Amino acid sequence: MRSLVVASLILFLVVPLECCAYETDQFSHRQEPISDSTVVLDAKVNATLADIVRDWHGSRNDWKFVMAVFHRLGGYYWVDKIEEWASESPDIQRLQTSRWDSIYHSHPLWASRVAGLFGVGSTIKLNNQFIGSDKLGHFFSQGKKFYHRYELTHDEALAAERSAYTERAIFGQMTTGVYSNADLVANYEGCRFYRSLFEDNIIPGKPAILAWQDDHWIIQRPFTFADHVNAYWDEALNISHYDKLLYPYMKTRLMTFCPDYQAAPELWVIEDEQSLQERYALLQLRDTSELRLNFLCPQIPSPAIRESAKPLD
Repeated sequence: MRSLVVASLILFLVVPLECCAYETDQFSHRQEPISDSTVVLDAKVNATLADIVRDWHGSRNDWKFVMAVFHRLGGYYWVDKIEEWASESPDIQRLQTSRWDSIYHSHPLWASRVAGLFGVGSTIKLNNQFIGSDKLGHFFSQGKKFYHRYELTHDEALAAERSAYTERAIFGQMTTGVYSNADLVANYEGCRFYRSLFEDNIIPGKPAILAWQDDHWIIQRPFTFADHVNAYWDEALNISHYDKLLYPYMKTRLMTFCPDYQAAPELWVIEDEQSLQERYALLQLRDTSELRLNFLCPQIPSPAIRESAKPLD
Protein backbone atom coordinates (compact mmCIF):
# COMPACT_ATOMS: atom_id res chain seq x y z
CA MET A 1 0.00 0.00 0.00
CA ARG A 2 2.77 2.42 0.94
CA SER A 3 4.53 1.92 -2.39
CA LEU A 4 1.36 2.79 -4.29
CA VAL A 5 0.95 6.04 -2.41
CA VAL A 6 4.61 6.93 -2.95
CA ALA A 7 4.30 6.26 -6.70
CA SER A 8 1.22 8.48 -6.85
CA LEU A 9 2.96 11.29 -5.02
CA ILE A 10 5.98 11.10 -7.32
CA LEU A 11 3.73 11.40 -10.38
CA PHE A 12 1.90 14.28 -8.75
CA LEU A 13 5.14 16.14 -8.12
CA VAL A 14 6.86 15.64 -11.45
CA VAL A 15 3.91 16.14 -13.81
CA PRO A 16 1.98 19.42 -14.11
CA LEU A 17 -1.47 19.10 -12.61
CA GLU A 18 -3.32 20.78 -15.48
CA CYS A 19 -2.18 18.20 -18.00
CA CYS A 20 -3.08 15.05 -16.14
CA ALA A 21 -6.74 14.18 -15.77
CA TYR A 22 -6.31 10.44 -15.48
CA GLU A 23 -9.97 9.56 -15.01
CA THR A 24 -13.34 10.98 -15.97
CA ASP A 25 -16.69 11.24 -14.26
CA GLN A 26 -19.92 10.74 -16.19
CA PHE A 27 -21.96 10.42 -12.98
CA SER A 28 -21.73 14.03 -11.82
CA HIS A 29 -23.99 16.65 -13.45
CA ARG A 30 -25.35 14.05 -15.88
CA GLN A 31 -28.74 15.74 -16.01
CA GLU A 32 -27.30 19.06 -17.18
CA PRO A 33 -28.08 19.58 -20.88
CA ILE A 34 -25.12 19.86 -23.23
CA SER A 35 -25.13 19.81 -27.01
CA ASP A 36 -23.84 16.87 -28.99
CA SER A 37 -20.39 17.51 -30.49
CA THR A 38 -20.40 14.84 -33.20
CA VAL A 39 -20.66 17.29 -36.11
CA VAL A 40 -17.86 19.48 -34.74
CA LEU A 41 -15.47 16.64 -33.99
CA ASP A 42 -16.26 14.83 -37.25
CA ALA A 43 -15.36 18.02 -39.09
CA LYS A 44 -12.08 18.28 -37.20
CA VAL A 45 -11.06 14.73 -38.15
CA ASN A 46 -12.21 15.03 -41.76
CA ALA A 47 -10.30 18.29 -42.20
CA THR A 48 -7.19 16.56 -40.85
CA LEU A 49 -7.57 13.66 -43.29
CA ALA A 50 -8.08 16.09 -46.16
CA ASP A 51 -4.93 18.01 -45.20
CA ILE A 52 -2.86 14.82 -45.14
CA VAL A 53 -4.18 13.74 -48.53
CA ARG A 54 -3.55 17.20 -50.03
CA ASP A 55 0.03 17.37 -48.72
CA TRP A 56 0.96 13.77 -49.54
CA HIS A 57 4.26 13.15 -51.33
CA GLY A 58 5.61 9.83 -52.49
CA SER A 59 4.19 6.39 -53.02
CA ARG A 60 1.49 4.65 -51.03
CA ASN A 61 2.51 3.97 -47.43
CA ASP A 62 -0.29 3.03 -45.06
CA TRP A 63 1.80 3.28 -41.90
CA LYS A 64 3.06 6.71 -42.92
CA PHE A 65 -0.55 7.84 -43.23
CA VAL A 66 -1.43 6.39 -39.82
CA MET A 67 1.50 8.24 -38.25
CA ALA A 68 0.45 11.46 -39.97
CA VAL A 69 -2.99 11.16 -38.35
CA PHE A 70 -1.40 10.35 -35.00
CA HIS A 71 0.94 13.34 -35.11
CA ARG A 72 -1.90 15.73 -35.89
CA LEU A 73 -4.57 14.35 -33.56
CA GLY A 74 -2.80 12.11 -31.06
CA GLY A 75 0.29 12.69 -29.02
CA TYR A 76 3.14 11.20 -27.04
CA TYR A 77 2.34 12.97 -23.79
CA TRP A 78 -0.44 13.11 -21.24
CA VAL A 79 -3.05 15.02 -23.22
CA ASP A 80 -3.50 14.32 -26.92
CA LYS A 81 -3.84 17.20 -29.35
CA ILE A 82 -7.47 16.54 -30.19
CA GLU A 83 -8.32 16.12 -26.52
CA GLU A 84 -6.68 19.45 -25.71
CA TRP A 85 -8.47 21.07 -28.63
CA ALA A 86 -11.83 19.64 -27.53
CA SER A 87 -11.21 20.87 -23.99
CA GLU A 88 -10.69 24.45 -25.21
CA SER A 89 -12.89 24.84 -28.29
CA PRO A 90 -15.83 27.24 -27.84
CA ASP A 91 -17.78 25.03 -30.25
CA ILE A 92 -17.85 22.08 -27.84
CA GLN A 93 -19.95 22.10 -24.71
CA ARG A 94 -18.50 20.28 -21.73
CA LEU A 95 -19.46 19.08 -18.29
CA GLN A 96 -16.56 20.08 -16.07
CA THR A 97 -16.40 18.55 -12.61
CA SER A 98 -13.93 20.00 -10.14
CA ARG A 99 -11.39 17.86 -8.34
CA TRP A 100 -13.27 18.57 -5.11
CA ASP A 101 -16.63 17.42 -6.46
CA SER A 102 -15.78 14.32 -8.47
CA ILE A 103 -16.64 10.72 -7.68
CA TYR A 104 -13.02 10.22 -6.54
CA HIS A 105 -12.92 13.05 -4.01
CA SER A 106 -12.90 12.46 -0.23
CA HIS A 107 -11.61 8.91 -0.47
CA PRO A 108 -8.40 8.16 1.45
CA LEU A 109 -5.29 8.83 -0.59
CA TRP A 110 -4.13 5.27 -0.12
CA ALA A 111 -7.34 4.14 -1.85
CA SER A 112 -7.81 6.75 -4.58
CA ARG A 113 -4.11 7.42 -5.34
CA VAL A 114 -3.62 9.30 -8.61
CA ALA A 115 -7.36 9.43 -9.32
CA GLY A 116 -7.87 11.48 -6.19
CA LEU A 117 -4.81 13.67 -6.68
CA PHE A 118 -5.31 14.78 -10.26
CA GLY A 119 -9.06 15.16 -10.44
CA VAL A 120 -11.06 14.32 -13.55
CA GLY A 121 -11.24 15.43 -17.14
CA SER A 122 -14.25 17.00 -18.80
CA THR A 123 -17.22 15.12 -20.19
CA ILE A 124 -18.59 15.76 -23.68
CA LYS A 125 -21.46 14.29 -25.66
CA LEU A 126 -20.53 12.33 -28.78
CA ASN A 127 -22.98 10.29 -30.86
CA ASN A 128 -25.50 11.13 -28.13
CA GLN A 129 -23.33 9.44 -25.49
CA PHE A 130 -21.62 11.02 -22.51
CA ILE A 131 -17.91 10.30 -22.77
CA GLY A 132 -14.76 11.54 -21.09
CA SER A 133 -12.62 13.81 -23.24
CA ASP A 134 -9.72 11.43 -22.56
CA LYS A 135 -11.42 8.86 -24.80
CA LEU A 136 -10.43 10.95 -27.81
CA GLY A 137 -6.80 10.38 -26.89
CA HIS A 138 -7.39 6.69 -26.35
CA PHE A 139 -9.03 6.50 -29.76
CA PHE A 140 -6.19 8.09 -31.73
CA SER A 141 -3.09 7.24 -29.65
CA GLN A 142 -3.81 3.96 -27.91
CA GLY A 143 -5.81 2.97 -30.98
CA LYS A 144 -2.67 3.51 -33.07
CA LYS A 145 -0.73 1.17 -30.79
CA PHE A 146 -3.52 -1.40 -30.96
CA TYR A 147 -3.49 -1.11 -34.75
CA HIS A 148 0.28 -1.56 -34.87
CA ARG A 149 0.07 -4.71 -32.75
CA TYR A 150 -2.72 -6.01 -34.97
CA GLU A 151 -0.68 -5.37 -38.11
CA LEU A 152 2.22 -7.35 -36.62
CA THR A 153 0.11 -10.32 -35.50
CA HIS A 154 -3.14 -10.16 -37.53
CA ASP A 155 -4.70 -11.40 -34.29
CA GLU A 156 -7.11 -9.07 -32.48
CA ALA A 157 -7.03 -11.17 -29.31
CA LEU A 158 -3.24 -10.83 -29.02
CA ALA A 159 -3.44 -7.11 -29.67
CA ALA A 160 -6.21 -6.82 -27.06
CA GLU A 161 -4.08 -8.62 -24.48
CA ARG A 162 -1.46 -5.89 -24.59
CA SER A 163 -4.15 -3.22 -24.38
CA ALA A 164 -5.57 -4.89 -21.26
CA TYR A 165 -2.08 -5.18 -19.75
CA THR A 166 -1.58 -1.43 -20.16
CA GLU A 167 -4.86 -0.81 -18.36
CA ARG A 168 -3.73 -3.06 -15.50
CA ALA A 169 -0.31 -1.42 -15.25
CA ILE A 170 1.10 2.06 -14.63
CA PHE A 171 -1.36 3.90 -16.91
CA GLY A 172 -4.30 2.15 -15.26
CA GLN A 173 -5.12 0.18 -12.17
CA MET A 174 -1.64 0.13 -10.67
CA THR A 175 -1.55 3.89 -10.08
CA THR A 176 -5.27 4.75 -10.01
CA GLY A 177 -7.00 1.68 -8.62
CA VAL A 178 -9.19 1.90 -11.72
CA TYR A 179 -9.39 -0.58 -14.59
CA SER A 180 -11.37 1.30 -17.21
CA ASN A 181 -13.52 -0.87 -19.44
CA ALA A 182 -14.39 2.21 -21.48
CA ASP A 183 -10.70 2.94 -22.16
CA LEU A 184 -10.28 -0.53 -23.62
CA VAL A 185 -13.32 -0.03 -25.85
CA ALA A 186 -12.00 3.30 -27.12
CA ASN A 187 -8.56 1.75 -27.78
CA TYR A 188 -10.14 -1.00 -29.86
CA GLU A 189 -12.39 1.37 -31.77
CA GLY A 190 -9.31 3.44 -32.57
CA CYS A 191 -7.75 0.37 -34.14
CA ARG A 192 -10.93 -0.16 -36.16
CA PHE A 193 -10.73 3.45 -37.33
CA TYR A 194 -7.16 3.04 -38.58
CA ARG A 195 -8.06 -0.20 -40.32
CA SER A 196 -11.10 1.47 -41.87
CA LEU A 197 -8.84 4.01 -43.52
CA PHE A 198 -7.65 1.29 -45.89
CA GLU A 199 -10.00 -1.72 -45.56
CA ASP A 200 -13.56 -2.10 -46.78
CA ASN A 201 -16.30 -3.33 -44.40
CA ILE A 202 -14.43 -2.68 -41.17
CA ILE A 203 -17.49 -0.51 -40.68
CA PRO A 204 -20.10 -2.98 -41.97
CA GLY A 205 -21.43 -2.01 -45.37
CA LYS A 206 -19.00 0.88 -45.84
CA PRO A 207 -15.94 1.11 -48.07
CA ALA A 208 -12.56 2.20 -46.78
CA ILE A 209 -12.26 5.92 -46.11
CA LEU A 210 -9.27 6.11 -48.47
CA ALA A 211 -8.28 4.60 -51.79
CA TRP A 212 -4.99 4.82 -53.66
CA GLN A 213 -5.61 5.98 -57.22
CA ASP A 214 -2.70 6.10 -59.65
CA ASP A 215 -0.19 8.08 -57.58
CA HIS A 216 -2.29 9.73 -54.88
CA TRP A 217 -4.85 9.16 -52.14
CA ILE A 218 -8.52 9.94 -52.61
CA ILE A 219 -11.16 10.17 -49.89
CA GLN A 220 -14.06 7.85 -50.70
CA ARG A 221 -16.31 8.71 -47.76
CA PRO A 222 -16.26 10.92 -44.67
CA PHE A 223 -15.29 9.72 -41.24
CA THR A 224 -17.84 9.88 -38.44
CA PHE A 225 -17.52 9.09 -34.75
CA ALA A 226 -21.02 7.60 -34.98
CA ASP A 227 -19.41 4.49 -36.49
CA HIS A 228 -17.43 3.95 -33.28
CA VAL A 229 -18.94 5.62 -30.22
CA ASN A 230 -21.62 3.84 -28.22
CA ALA A 231 -22.82 3.39 -24.63
CA TYR A 232 -19.73 1.36 -23.70
CA TRP A 233 -17.63 4.56 -23.94
CA ASP A 234 -19.65 6.00 -21.02
CA GLU A 235 -18.10 5.21 -17.63
CA ALA A 236 -21.39 5.71 -15.80
CA LEU A 237 -22.87 2.88 -17.88
CA ASN A 238 -19.83 0.71 -18.65
CA ILE A 239 -18.50 1.23 -15.14
CA SER A 240 -14.83 0.77 -14.37
CA HIS A 241 -13.52 -2.04 -12.19
CA TYR A 242 -12.06 -0.80 -8.90
CA ASP A 243 -9.44 -2.69 -6.94
CA LYS A 244 -10.06 -3.92 -3.40
CA LEU A 245 -8.70 -0.73 -1.82
CA LEU A 246 -10.93 1.61 -3.79
CA TYR A 247 -14.03 -0.54 -4.34
CA PRO A 248 -15.87 -0.03 -1.01
CA TYR A 249 -15.44 3.73 -1.17
CA MET A 250 -16.60 3.91 -4.77
CA LYS A 251 -19.63 1.74 -4.10
CA THR A 252 -20.71 4.04 -1.28
CA ARG A 253 -20.05 7.11 -3.43
CA LEU A 254 -22.00 5.80 -6.41
CA MET A 255 -25.03 5.18 -4.23
CA THR A 256 -25.22 8.93 -3.59
CA PHE A 257 -26.36 9.25 -7.21
CA CYS A 258 -29.54 7.25 -6.59
CA PRO A 259 -31.71 10.40 -6.51
CA ASP A 260 -30.34 11.33 -9.95
CA TYR A 261 -31.11 7.84 -11.22
CA GLN A 262 -34.60 7.86 -9.79
CA ALA A 263 -35.31 11.28 -11.30
CA ALA A 264 -34.24 10.26 -14.82
CA PRO A 265 -33.64 6.50 -15.11
CA GLU A 266 -33.56 6.76 -18.92
CA LEU A 267 -30.13 8.45 -18.67
CA TRP A 268 -28.64 5.31 -17.19
CA VAL A 269 -29.79 2.69 -19.72
CA ILE A 270 -27.66 0.69 -22.18
CA GLU A 271 -29.61 -0.12 -25.32
CA ASP A 272 -29.00 -3.51 -26.99
CA GLU A 273 -26.23 -4.44 -24.60
CA GLN A 274 -25.92 -7.99 -25.87
CA SER A 275 -24.60 -6.79 -29.23
CA LEU A 276 -22.01 -4.65 -27.44
CA GLN A 277 -20.93 -7.59 -25.30
CA GLU A 278 -20.46 -9.68 -28.44
CA ARG A 279 -18.59 -6.87 -30.22
CA TYR A 280 -16.11 -6.47 -27.37
CA ALA A 281 -15.88 -10.04 -26.12
CA LEU A 282 -12.13 -10.27 -26.77
CA LEU A 283 -11.17 -7.08 -24.91
CA GLN A 284 -11.03 -8.56 -21.39
CA LEU A 285 -13.66 -6.20 -20.03
CA ARG A 286 -14.50 -6.84 -16.39
CA ASP A 287 -18.06 -7.38 -15.22
CA THR A 288 -19.06 -4.46 -13.00
CA SER A 289 -22.81 -4.69 -13.41
CA GLU A 290 -23.26 -4.85 -9.63
CA LEU A 291 -22.18 -1.18 -9.50
CA ARG A 292 -24.76 0.07 -11.97
CA LEU A 293 -27.35 2.34 -10.44
CA ASN A 294 -30.26 0.19 -11.57
CA PHE A 295 -28.73 -2.49 -9.31
CA LEU A 296 -27.55 -0.32 -6.42
CA CYS A 297 -30.56 1.97 -6.10
CA PRO A 298 -34.02 1.14 -4.82
CA GLN A 299 -36.29 0.39 -7.70
CA ILE A 300 -38.97 2.91 -8.58
CA PRO A 301 -42.29 1.95 -10.14
CA SER A 302 -43.15 3.15 -13.61
CA PRO A 303 -45.51 6.15 -13.99
CA ALA A 304 -48.31 3.78 -15.03
CA ILE A 305 -47.89 1.70 -11.88
CA ARG A 306 -47.73 4.81 -9.68
CA GLU A 307 -50.94 6.09 -11.26
CA SER A 308 -52.78 2.80 -10.74
CA ALA A 309 -51.67 2.71 -7.11
CA LYS A 310 -53.39 6.01 -6.24
CA PRO A 311 -56.39 5.58 -3.94
CA LEU A 312 -59.78 5.97 -5.52
CA ASP A 313 -61.78 9.07 -4.62
